[in-house]
Formats: sequence, C-alpha cells, structure tokens
Amino acid sequence: MTGPTDTSTFGFRDVDAREKVRLVRGVFDSVADRYDLMNDLMSGGVHRLWKDMAANRLNPQPGEVILDIAGGTGDMARRFSRMARRALQRRGGPDASVHVIDYNAEMIAAGVRKGSEPEMSWAVGDAQSLPLPDACADAYVISFGIRNVAHVPTALKEARRVLKPGGRFLCLEFSRPTASAVRAAYDAWSFKAIPSIGKAVTGDRDSYQYLVESIRRFPDQKAFAAMIAEAGFSRVGFTNYSGGVAALHHGWAV
Repeated sequence: MTGPTDTSTFGFRDVDAREKVRLVRGVFDSVADRYDLMNDLMSGGVHRLWKDMAANRLNPQPGEVILDIAGGTGDMARRFSRMARRALQRRGGPDASVHVIDYNAEMIAAGVRKGSEPEMSWAVGDAQSLPLPDACADAYVISFGIRNVAHVPTALKEARRVLKPGGRFLCLEFSRPTASAVRAAYDAWSFKAIPSIGKAVTGDRDSYQYLVESIRRFPDQKAFAAMIAEAGFSRVGFTNYSGGVAALHHGWAV
C-alpha cells in the first residue's frame, strides 16, 4: 500500500510511491545481515542509549499488547519484553505480548536468527496497512523506520487506528540537530563517513547513501510533531537526544 499520493521521497530524489516501496525493500534486503553492526559503527554505539531511553519512556507493563512497527531485527522488542517481564516479577499479572512487524522479510529473518524473548512474535506487514484490528494495542513504537514508508501521514493514521483509547505512540527517529556546530559536524560525518563505512562492511555504499539522504529529507521536530497531531493524537511532544541528532516523539490516542 502506498497511500494517497503518487510521489514520495527516496533520499534526495522524488520517485513514484510504488517505486519507493520497491527501492526501500532492496535497501534492507541488502543490509539486513549487517544492520545491527552498522548501527553500532555509524553511531559509535550511541543508538543503544537512545533505544534504552525510549524503552524507559514506554515503561512496558504486564498484560500490555505492544507493537514494534518496522521492528527489523527486534532490537527494541527485546528491550520491551525484558522490561515487561521484570515488571511482571514485581507485581504479577498476565504476560505482555510484543509483536515485531516489518515490511522486509529479510530483516525479520535476521531478527529471528538472533533469537526471541518469550513475549515476542514476528510478522511481515506494512506500516501503512497493518494486519491488525482496530483498537487492539496498548502501545505502538516505530524506531528509525517512519522515514522509510512511502506516505508518512498514512502510517500515522494507521498507528492511531490500531491503538486503544489512551494508547501510547512513540517514534524514535533521526532528526535535526539544534546547534549549527553540531549540524555541521553531523553532516560531515554522515555524508563523508557513513556511506564509506557501509561499503567496507556490507559492500553496499548506495544503501547507506540513501539512509543518510533520507534523514535530511525527513521533517524537523516541530513539523513532525504537527503531523502526529494531525493524525489524531493528543498531548504530542518530543524529546531531543544528543542535541537533536535523534528525537523521541510521543502522543496519546484519544
């Protein structure tokens, strides 16, 4: 599903929305086996701290249904599962269920090979048309994935559809550094180093060139917050990480 527009962004290019779906699938088919290693190399391991902070913000609880959309290799889902299990040991209650859904079958396969927690399940699915009923989830999380969908507003409305009233929406994504000096250093690292590291580690420079460009094309913090509110969420806000290199956006389903 590509949403209501005919065109979408693919890095610095504008392409047919259906073409973006194919191109993004190719990117993640190519990098799936080295995806987690590349995250460490590209961020110096800082992505782990961002993910820990996002998981703490979610605060998974026993009995909750948590959706990890564009969940890839399950890095976030494992955090949610372990946190929910610790909460279960403290206070009792039913097990949580954490559903990893990603459009790319190669990413799901790479995640399954890494191993699961008891609370986790895996499925291939489209963030713009989830194979789920209305109001079925307590929390929806998408980490470093929203910029890869063909039509972001459609994915946001779909997130609102599957959340119960009062459900939590969290989106962890690369964003816009707030200080000019940080922006300059980040741009230099991104465009000069990351594609070269990608070529050395995965043999694929072009996929990492796309990923860098896609970050630059993504709306800044305030613009993206406005999109989340437009999709029907309340109490929308964001927290910058590492000076805005990444940001955690949040909202509540009403």
